[in-house]
Amino acid sequence: MSEPAPLPLTPRERLLEAHRRLCAAYNCPIAYFHALGPLDELVSSLLSHRTRNADSARAFRQLRERFPDWEAVRDAPVEAVQEAIAPCTWPEAKAPALQRILQLITGRRGALNLDHLGEMPVTEARRWLESLPGVGPKTSAAVLSFSVLRARALPVDSHHHRVAQRLGIIPASISVGPSHGVMEAMLPPEWDAQGVYDHHEVLMLHGQRVCFFRSPACARCVLLDICPTGQARRTGLREAEPRVRSGASAERGPQAA
Repeated sequence: MSEPAPLPLTPRERLLEAHRRLCAAYNCPIAYFHALGPLDELVSSLLSHRTRNADSARAFRQLRERFPDWEAVRDAPVEAVQEAIAPCTWPEAKAPALQRILQLITGRRGALNLDHLGEMPVTEARRWLESLPGVGPKTSAAVLSFSVLRARALPVDSHHHRVAQRLGIIPASISVGPSHGVMEAMLPPEWDAQGVYDHHEVLMLHGQRVCFFRSPACARCVLLDICPTGQARRTGLREAEPRVRSGASAERGPQAA
């Protein structure tokens, strides 16, 4: 008598199995890539919207070199800020938007800092950040996770999102913003901030190195046997692949992320 066919994995089971395999492949725990304060991280994240990492890093570096502190950036002529962040996309839009956010933080806090975020529950800290114009769930999570606060927050970028869609962890119809809450709800409560950070990093790295937007390298993917998209591609059923979008058109300009 033959063995019964295994039951298909649930989305949460796929997430956990992908995490286990990718952590082995990319050597978790993964070191944090920098140690910026939360305000620095917010500025860095805002500059990175729809921008290559190397270009946004250069824009951030030039901003720090040309102004002594964030108060000086806030109060400078907008043209000077725009010139400093020229390496990033849409500097003409990001410069006034950045100054507006710095002004709002000063008005709400009485000082230009985000030190209070470390004393707040993560959900409240994210809500506070997302009340700022242009700050969405990805940026709020990045500020809390990537900065020295090292909070338990899950950012989802386009690579992470693409891998999760192809694995069937999230539906093909869900965009990056709403996907944050869906995937956060699947995370084991016992995972600490490092575990949540590792989860984002390994899915992002896999999207960058294997699960490319065009022509994913399914033949060398450690997740192939649990990936509906990979299995469909392997058998030639290309129509079964979810329509994964690369992001907004360049004409649309920067948006909340």
